Amino acid sequence: MDFNANDLTARLGRRLETERREIEELTANELERLGENSRRVARRALRSIERDTEVAVGNMRELLVKAWLRPLIVGVALWLGIFVGSWATMQWLSRSVQDRIEERSLVDVQIAGGREMVAEIEETTWGVGLREIDGVRYVTLPRGTPVLTAFTFDGRPYVELRRE
Repeated sequence: MDFNANDLTARLGRRLETERREIEELTANELERLGENSRRVARRALRSIERDTEVAVGNMRELLVKAWLRPLIVGVALWLGIFVGSWATMQWLSRSVQDRIEERSLVDVQIAGGREMVAEIEETTWGVGLREIDGVRYVTLPRGTPVLTAFTFDGRPYVELRRE
């Protein structure tokens, strides 16, 4: 029986060893399959996270662009409006001042011409003028002009003037 007991023990040991190897082999295969499935799930989750992150980053970029772009456009438009308005106002003012200067020069020339004409008229009319005071008409004579007797011709009075 010793032989049978030793033989039985050895067979039992070999059987246990064989079963242990089978269990280890099955466990290794199962662990490898489980690892591969886990890696596949992790890769899918990573791709999904990357895709969701890209979408979120794109939305954030769009939001930031809209948040900065609108005030930037409004600011530039305001600045441009103020600049163009100021420039146009200055152009209008300078043109207005230039027109007034030219008009003033023209008026000064006309006044000088008028003074020359008045001087010429006074020279040719000997300083005689016509004046109306309170509805009565008078002939004005230069100072110091002696008045001679008046005569009428065609119903109009005439006064003789002498130059001294």
